Amino acid sequence: MPTSAAGSSLGFARTSRGFTLIELMVVVALVAIAAGVVSVALPDGSEARLEREAARLSALLETARAEARASGLAVRWVLTPESSDHQFRFIGLPQARALPTRWLDDAVVAQIGDGRGALVLGPEALIGAQRVLLRLDRRSVEVGTDGLQPFGPLATQVQP
Repeated sequence: MPTSAAGSSLGFARTSRGFTLIELMVVVALVAIAAGVVSVALPDGSEARLEREAARLSALLETARAEARASGLAVRWVLTPESSDHQFRFIGLPQARALPTRWLDDAVVAQIGDGRGALVLGPEALIGAQRVLLRLDRRSVEVGTDGLQPFGPLATQVQP
């Protein structure tokens, strides 16, 4: 029975002790592709903050609209950027139904569409088409209603 001594070979293949250059290049390419896909899938921080503000504003406007219809009060939403206490207000709601008056992110800038000074939220069921443009950094989103549908985000834009 043949035995092998150190340094001799009996035709057995030599075992490799590492990776080839091609194997390493394939792994690096796969990691690069995965990182690229993940970076595209992650939302921009300002985009997420702006979407959160748009959803919150939509909910606040719908809450005030429902309260105006239920109580029969004329309720308006106005921007008050000159005030240090609040950035917007709901005029006409009872004190017991006070809603938030500040943005979650102080960098948000709002503009009421159509040059109106306020959004009319009720008490009528049909209030007419109304829009608010929210801006944060280079992004903007429009929140509005056609008068029948609930308030909600309408369009998002990125300015160059």
